[in-house]
Amino acid sequence: MEREITDCYIGDLLSWVMGRAPEDSAWLTVMGNINSIAVATLADVSCIVLVENAALDENARQKAELHDVTILLTPENSYRFAVKLSALLAE
Repeated sequence: MEREITDCYIGDLLSWVMGRAPEDSAWLTVMGNINSIAVATLADVSCIVLVENAALDENARQKAELHDVTILLTPENSYRFAVKLSALLAE
């Protein structure tokens, strides 16, 4: 929760995210499985934001805790959340 967020990336195709998500970004996805934790670590994103109330499975929660990956949840879709995050980053 202490990492700064400097950008936003939206994507659910893990191999695509791994190669394109900017470091220190908030990654918006519906992928709440253990593989997303590995991708977040490799891409060095600030956090994962599970949009549309996507579920985080227990294995992923444990792996996130082990690797200090912050997981946030929102009922909003990726677009609406990204618009709000963009406004906050512009301040």
